[in-house]
Amino acid sequence: MTHLTPIPVTVLSGFLGAGKTTLLRHLLKAEHGLKIAVIENEFSDAGIDSQLLGDEPVQVMTLANGCVCCSIHTDLTKALFLLLERRDSGEIAFDRLVIECTGLADPAPVAQTFFIEEELRDRYLLDGIITLVDAAHAEVHLSQAIAQAQVGFADRLLVSKTDLVTPAAFAALSERLTRINRRAPIRVVEHGRIDLAELLDVRGFNLNADLGGGLNLRPLGKPATPDRISSLVLRTDVALDIDRLSDFMNELLEAHGKQLLRYKGVLNIAGEPRRLVFQGVLKLYGFDWDSEWADGEPRESVMVFIADELPEETIRAGFEALSRG
Repeated sequence: MTHLTPIPVTVLSGFLGAGKTTLLRHLLKAEHGLKIAVIENEFSDAGIDSQLLGDEPVQVMTLANGCVCCSIHTDLTKALFLLLERRDSGEIAFDRLVIECTGLADPAPVAQTFFIEEELRDRYLLDGIITLVDAAHAEVHLSQAIAQAQVGFADRLLVSKTDLVTPAAFAALSERLTRINRRAPIRVVEHGRIDLAELLDVRGFNLNADLGGGLNLRPLGKPATPDRISSLVLRTDVALDIDRLSDFMNELLEAHGKQLLRYKGVLNIAGEPRRLVFQGVLKLYGFDWDSEWADGEPRESVMVFIADELPEETIRAGFEALSRG
């Protein structure tokens, strides 16, 4: 049975109390004309509608604006298959999916579901991980490794409650978030209201030459107390040997795959007119050839790594050995 376009999936992660539920309510009630299914985790701080939660492992209902709300008391994979069955039978209609992670959850297993399950991989397309950050309580939250991981996995960071902090505190928070994750642009969200273009079609997992709309290459000062999770950006204008590159990545993933939250590269390969693009989450990664380098365009390889206790020296040494030609 062939299906034309896979359903884009947005994973919504973030700190407890940062406003995920408010944002979801806005999605499920606003007249935006989109048919979005939302999988809401039963552990969220406040159910969208407590009457929905009966004893069924999965509750699904279509709301007034055409969106579909799905509350789950079961594993995500079952809920994803159930939504597909009901969609295929014409019982419900949706063309996008948003999955809420609980406030204390690591978004990695949710993201990995869409790489590992072959049938789900054909029908759904992971579009992006969006993390909500509560500006007023960020310092407390970011003392936890899981909150830092949620920031590290993100393709986009939405900061709420900025009206409760000073501009200087917001600037310091933005710098800290950028140190943790160089790839993710930072946007301010007010009371759950945000342009849906900031949430949807982020294409964070696309294999393309865009390293991330927010890739921040300016040097950042070393913090007094470094966070456990941080980013590293590497660049070289030396054409890379594809076999040595492959060995470097395999060794890195073998030794540190569980620490590498997200990584992406756009690379100049010796003897090849096209860019090589690769990206991954933990030990799962993919690569593909992208467009050709334009005439006169500087052929620079750029790699970004976001990792837990980033093995910076190992990565730098391996990359420098590659770049020596």
